[in-house]
Amino acid sequence: MHGFSPGAEEHVFAFAGIATAVLDDRGTVVRWSDAAAELLGRTAEEVCGHPVRALLTHECPGAASDAGMPAAGRALLRHRSGASIDVTFRVLRTQPAAESLVLVAPTQQVTHWEQGASVLRALLSQDRVGIGMHDVDLSVVWTNISSEMFDGAALSRGGRLRDVMSVADADAVEAALRHVLDTGEPLIRKSLRMRSRQDPERTLALSLSAFRVEDAQKAPAGVVTMVTDAPDQQRARHRLDVLHEAADRIGRSLDVTRTAQDLMDVLVPGFGDVGWVELADAVIDGDEPPKTSGGGDLHLRRAAMASVHASDAAALLQPGETVPRLPFTLELGEVQQGRPVLLDPEKVTVVLGDPTHQRLFLPARGHSGIWAPLFARGLILGAVTVWRTEQQDPFEQDDADLMAEVASRAALSVDNARRYTREHRVALTLQRRLLPSATTDTAAAETTGVYLPAGGGAGISGDWYDVIPLPSFRAALVVGDVVGHGLNAAAAMGGLRTAVRTLADLELDPTELLTHLDDLVQRISDDTDAESLVGATCLYVVYDPVTRRCAVAGAGHPPPVVIGPDGTTEVVPVRPGPPLGVGGMPFECVSVELEPGSILALYTDGLIERDDGDVDAGLRWLTENLAAAYDPDRPLDDMGRALLAGLGDASPRDDIALLLARTRAVPERSSASWEFAADPAVVAEARQAATRQLAAWGLDEAAFATELIVSELVTNAVRYAGGPIGLRLIRDDVLVCEVTDPSNTQPRLRRARWTDEGGRGLFLVAQLSTRWGSRYGRNGKTIWVEQSLVPDTIDVAALM
Repeated sequence: MHGFSPGAEEHVFAFAGIATAVLDDRGTVVRWSDAAAELLGRTAEEVCGHPVRALLTHECPGAASDAGMPAAGRALLRHRSGASIDVTFRVLRTQPAAESLVLVAPTQQVTHWEQGASVLRALLSQDRVGIGMHDVDLSVVWTNISSEMFDGAALSRGGRLRDVMSVADADAVEAALRHVLDTGEPLIRKSLRMRSRQDPERTLALSLSAFRVEDAQKAPAGVVTMVTDAPDQQRARHRLDVLHEAADRIGRSLDVTRTAQDLMDVLVPGFGDVGWVELADAVIDGDEPPKTSGGGDLHLRRAAMASVHASDAAALLQPGETVPRLPFTLELGEVQQGRPVLLDPEKVTVVLGDPTHQRLFLPARGHSGIWAPLFARGLILGAVTVWRTEQQDPFEQDDADLMAEVASRAALSVDNARRYTREHRVALTLQRRLLPSATTDTAAAETTGVYLPAGGGAGISGDWYDVIPLPSFRAALVVGDVVGHGLNAAAAMGGLRTAVRTLADLELDPTELLTHLDDLVQRISDDTDAESLVGATCLYVVYDPVTRRCAVAGAGHPPPVVIGPDGTTEVVPVRPGPPLGVGGMPFECVSVELEPGSILALYTDGLIERDDGDVDAGLRWLTENLAAAYDPDRPLDDMGRALLAGLGDASPRDDIALLLARTRAVPERSSASWEFAADPAVVAEARQAATRQLAAWGLDEAAFATELIVSELVTNAVRYAGGPIGLRLIRDDVLVCEVTDPSNTQPRLRRARWTDEGGRGLFLVAQLSTRWGSRYGRNGKTIWVEQSLVPDTIDVAALM
């Protein structure tokens, strides 16, 4: 193709993995690349003509939003197999057409690109590391070596090494580089004496590393060189001073990382100039480290670091980062046996085995170091390393013995802190796992949950909140409190939360759900072997955004508070039943209507309890502070934090769980309902009514499947339940069809035999919908069916 350079195809790899799509101004896919098809397993014919948001998973925030796509960001896309693919995208507007070009690549791949670029930028920005690229003739192609870097002459592009050093030295270096170019064997930390060509009496002591660069066909393309200098060092301070300070400072904390940092603060600058402590991942988590020997992944993480000069530590592995894989060496074996090892730059290169790891473990000006284990009770908890950069004297064996003694004392303190961490982490992990996501966003409400532990977070309790999505766009809001604190209360809370979710999935009335939950608590309490549950309270709320009504029932729990869109507050007049587990008393349900934009506040009693026991005063404080914190545009999480900030700096005596929900409403134009008599003739009327409504909504593509669903459900109601029969359609991000009848008979799905004349109705409904189910009221049942507004093509004949 004229105008293109030959061999350019060798660089196509730079664009590998980027998928593209073209969207129109409504977000509809109009073009779809082969790379996009390969990424999601969906062809252009399947995707083009459909909204791009149909490719988003339900877990992706904003998937149901009608707003335009952001210019860039991350998203979860749905693969044909059902798996979620994490991608990073960028949207480019095209001119003059009103279209957008979307560039997409897997986030992991983008992260690798960014990390590679960051590593390269960091390496090339070092002022004490000289980088040079030489071609196959060893001419300089590119270099960052300036005259200020090593206080000598600067290399220029197109030049040779003999331009800046003596001919003899240049010939020796080029011979070594030629060997790297010919064999591919890297040159690691070769000592180099460079005599300036302009001033032969002036000599620089440098360290040279080099490795071969290959083209796409694996042929040699040049050599990359790395040059570092080796400044003089200083000796360590007195041994007794170090031992005294170690005995005074190490072991005062029961935090593992704090203990490691105390060790570093003792050794730097008292013993060396830069150092770090690496601990086993298991130790940081509070567990015993595995007994390891040899190389490979040592499962170590840098826990603490100290340096006389911040620049010495800038390029090293930072606290929190994982130690890369290490090959087995004699030095590593010595440390794993509990013995310290003296280090120098050349030995570090051998220990690491990978030149790219050198900058992570060797300070730029480090010349002598000690690597000692943290050895306690026969286990290697980690290791401590100290280097000298400013102090001139190298470490000697006496210094290694001192380092081993200090590390041994520190290891005992680390082990004590590890044991405490294990107990504390078990409690905190259990607490975090039992609480749900802090925020949710559904068609019914936007919610946020806030949890404030008593005593500054030292313990755990049985307070919890939950948001449970229900069919027909409804949502259940739950807040509960198990009596007591500690692991038993938290475990009981987890069991109750699971039970509530299970019962909510059955779409029970709030009072019926609390009755079943009360029976469950009684059975657990009657179990003589069960000590995890001694009493609990619970508030259960179901909000319907179509009717805008909220059903509330409580079991010994404080009532919720409603903030209207105008900022007025009101306590919902619910009469709380007895706490769970008491039994023998009924629960009552209160139904209130909420305006869209109202905020419903559910909480545990820790929020309103006062020292004087006046709960009414606490409830007045809550309503007043909710009104003061309210703003229609204020984020809920900000509002929750402001409310808890009103408690003051003192830690609460009891744990506090707070759930705030800003209600939404399905517009009246997005729902339609009809009522029919129990007559076979009404089936056609119901189909026609549904078809007309879908046409009015512009959902003609869903008409065929909806007609079949309505026909089957209404026919079953006429045949088995009688009248009146209710039909309701609700449109939001999905389409919901509900048929209500006076029967309480449970519909069951079965597969009809080929000789049967009927029995295929619910099977057909299940195939045409994303999900379906039924719920029961006081006067019958409602069967609901949910359809995607971007349905897949269905072969109805095959279903028959």
